Amino acid sequence: MVVAPRFFALLSFVAGWASLLPFASAAPSQLKRNQISLVPPAQLGAGADPRRAGMNISETYQPNSSYMVEKPSYQVFSNFDFQSIALALHQEYIELDLFNYGLVKFSDADYDAAGIDADDRHLIRHMAQQEIGHAVALSNMLGSKAPKMCTYRYDFQTVPEFIDFSQRLTKWGESGVYGFLNLLDNRASAQILLQSITTEARQQMAFRQFEGLFPMPEWFETGIPQSWAWTLLSPWIVSCPEENKPLAWEIYPALNWTNQPNSIAAGRAAGGPSISNNVTALTHGGQENTFEWEQPGKLQGPYNQKTTTHTSGVPKYAAYVSQFNVTYAPLYDVDTNARRAKAKQPGGKVFPQGPSLVNSTIFVALTDSNTYYTPANLSLITHHVVAGPAIYQAG
Repeated sequence: MVVAPRFFALLSFVAGWASLLPFASAAPSQLKRNQISLVPPAQLGAGADPRRAGMNISETYQPNSSYMVEKPSYQVFSNFDFQSIALALHQEYIELDLFNYGLVKFSDADYDAAGIDADDRHLIRHMAQQEIGHAVALSNMLGSKAPKMCTYRYDFQTVPEFIDFSQRLTKWGESGVYGFLNLLDNRASAQILLQSITTEARQQMAFRQFEGLFPMPEWFETGIPQSWAWTLLSPWIVSCPEENKPLAWEIYPALNWTNQPNSIAAGRAAGGPSISNNVTALTHGGQENTFEWEQPGKLQGPYNQKTTTHTSGVPKYAAYVSQFNVTYAPLYDVDTNARRAKAKQPGGKVFPQGPSLVNSTIFVALTDSNTYYTPANLSLITHHVVAGPAIYQAG
């Protein structure tokens, strides 16, 4: 039988429509709000109110978010927001100082010898100017109590060391914001901060390129708790104006990596400053990592805080925080008197097709527990930190 083209098309349409019936029955219908049944609390995110589930269903084809505010205020209105953004502001200040200091400390000849030409130096100068805008935006959100700029110290003596320090510092600055951004009470403040921290992510990648490292070997960027970011940042701040109020975030005992990969040498071996190369990892699963750590109680940072831990001080695991995973490795050869230990670097991947799980510029802390965490509740790990975090140049 010959089927006319128009009738054949109609049959195809009907058959296709019938095949969608199972999906149609599962799709949300346009119910009135008083017809929507409550969603069981177990199916909701932390802090959600089941009585408000489904309240953002729109009568039109344009969905509306329950977070939408027609006339937003960008001022912080909770202590959590103030302390978090004040931490981010301290980070913006040191980046402003660091980038300018690095340009002044070394001559054009020093930069040329390191493969950083005049155009590259202009980019670093532009990064410093970006930090002015970031600092102003965050200060405006905090108001009259916003922290003022402090004084800083650096231990680099060469251009490659300056570049290496900058890519590490911008990494913990970027990750420190990712760790709390989604938890801010004022979503309007979070939006401004999001649009500044994505600029910092670009800065971090540019410094990796200046160093000769592969620009972005990871698939996902890492978020860390505020106390981790403050632990890494505070040693480089010498003093702050008296009007500055101390930050609420804890500082944990320092963790030192005694067999850290030499990222400067690795970048040089890969060809030096470049857009990219094919050296996508500097470490591998199974290799031995050795650690040393300090006791709690040391004064650190511009506000004379004491380093602290909520544990007995005896570590059992090395927690590798990379991409969106926390992967633990048991410690061995633990010497609590000398405060030394070893671990085997975890292997594996985030997804089977992806790069190594432990890769890029990541974070490692020593803990007394191997409790499972995800990106949305990683801050709970602070109750188990014995020392750290430390930066690990895994790739």
